[in-house]
Amino acid sequence: MYTTVPAITDDGIAALRARLGVAQPHPQPPHYRRPNEDAFRHVAEAYGDDNPLWCDPVHAAGSVWGGPIGPPPINGGDTLIGVNEVDHLDDATRTLLHGDPLGGVHAFYSGSHREWWAPVRPDLDIGRRNALVGVHDKASEFAERSVHEWTAEVFAARQPAVALSAQYRLMIRAERAKAEARRANDDIEIRPYTDDELSNIDEAYRTEPARRRGAEPRWWEDVSIGDELGPLVKGPLRVTDMVCWHVGMGMGLYGVKPLRLGYQQRQRVPRFFRPDDLNVPDVQQRVHWDVEWARRAGNPSIYDYGRMRETWLIHLCTDWMGDDAWLWKLDCAFRKFNYVGDTHWLRGTVTDKYIVDDRAAVDVELAATNQRGDITTPGHATMLLPSRERGAVRLPDPPGSANDCAGLLAALVDRFAADR
Repeated sequence: MYTTVPAITDDGIAALRARLGVAQPHPQPPHYRRPNEDAFRHVAEAYGDDNPLWCDPVHAAGSVWGGPIGPPPINGGDTLIGVNEVDHLDDATRTLLHGDPLGGVHAFYSGSHREWWAPVRPDLDIGRRNALVGVHDKASEFAERSVHEWTAEVFAARQPAVALSAQYRLMIRAERAKAEARRANDDIEIRPYTDDELSNIDEAYRTEPARRRGAEPRWWEDVSIGDELGPLVKGPLRVTDMVCWHVGMGMGLYGVKPLRLGYQQRQRVPRFFRPDDLNVPDVQQRVHWDVEWARRAGNPSIYDYGRMRETWLIHLCTDWMGDDAWLWKLDCAFRKFNYVGDTHWLRGTVTDKYIVDDRAAVDVELAATNQRGDITTPGHATMLLPSRERGAVRLPDPPGSANDCAGLLAALVDRFAADR
């Protein structure tokens, strides 16, 4: 008996590229339809950030923004804000988007890239669009051929029309047999902490608020290449931390629901469920909070969501840059798991400072490192800082100078095609 092995083909890549820029409805409604200061606070607290810029009108009135603005994670990101501007498809588009042209070829969620052009303010009416914007045929370090699929979700205020942000998700497609040959998690050791180790973590937490720049401007002229950010500590990771994460962030792309709503979800997507030890159907996402389910999936323990560490790197940047600066770009790669019990130390180093379009910018290399010394989440960021010579931060221009979601997607397809 012969079995067809899933493979990357020229025809499959061509079929994917035919979808570039074709917007489709997001599968989940926004967690916050009309975000306000309470939503800003809930999201910030989900990743351990209590900066009053996000939710204290008195404090925020003294900033260049004149009032509270959303923390960067709520400005875009999976399922947090934005109402679908495309909520149905015609027959031809539905046929074009049906199925997976690389069906059976393994997909790795490799990293997230974010870009921000304007702040989210309370009660904005925000739209969103979602589309494939890049398909890059690549050589891979662990497979003969791979494909990098870039999906963009873009967000814009609608009255008045202002481009807000975008998130680009990188999915790496590689032939399953070659991908599964790597067993990177077999030797992970998770051990108890000593009292001294916990005391060191507590001391770091105690001193962190004093290191937050806050209302004191960080002038571009005072920054030097080699300056360090952090450290900021996150951990030891608890199941409680993930519960709090979901309170602020919602259930993400999976849209997990309780009770009768969970039953209705099971009718729609039965393959997302499997029975627990009591024969009760539960969601596959349970690997994030049930040790036995995580072990059956090949991991030594339960683990976080990659997006948690992305928000931690964002927190490191906003604490360092101060309230009057602007986080323009951030990318990170999810290289290793973050298990319950792991502690991460977030650090950064300024690698460049320059003027771009009369804006004072700095580039930073970022890293989230666990207690075993593993960099699980490397990244980069670009921030715009106030300048004594040039004045207050001027917000960056969106791609193609677009001010709505349709224009953003069109400009991003052109950008990713140029990078191919």
